[in-house]
Amino acid sequence: MTDPRSPAPNPPAAPRRSREPGHRRKFLVVVDDTPECDRAVYYASRRAAGTGGALLLLGVLELEGVNQQWLGIGDLMRVEATDDMSARLQKFVARARQVAGVDAETVIREGTKAEAVLASIAEDEDVAILVLAAGVGREGPGPLVSALVSFHSGHFPVPITIVPGALTDAEIDALA
Repeated sequence: MTDPRSPAPNPPAAPRRSREPGHRRKFLVVVDDTPECDRAVYYASRRAAGTGGALLLLGVLELEGVNQQWLGIGDLMRVEATDDMSARLQKFVARARQVAGVDAETVIREGTKAEAVLASIAEDEDVAILVLAAGVGREGPGPLVSALVSFHSGHFPVPITIVPGALTDAEIDALA
């Protein structure tokens, strides 16, 4: 008998092919407006450059209630959120290029961050590592880190690297 409180298994991800000819290992980073996001992008950029890998930056639009809007308001909200996320992603694309000479791919998805991460991994067989940064405040490591590590970690399709949000560039350089 299964425990009803245990997490449901994740949908099957495509087999990882990042080590096969014609493929490159991708480091997936969720881009948001938290201060620690830069730490995850910095670390993943340096690791990608150092290992011949690639960087995939994921922007997530959490648009609760947008479908209940009427007369095009929901569409306008979606367009504005997409434009804002595109600008944020481009900022981190430039950051990755600056710190490590890495050109990053970007993708924008709608839904919860956990759903978007799992869907990105399931659809891209080159994603081999999820890189997250832990928050430095009293609130804990952050909601995404907490959700993925506690709820999905035993069933997660790729390794998760958690970068301490307080690390400096020099400290990350020594590790990456």
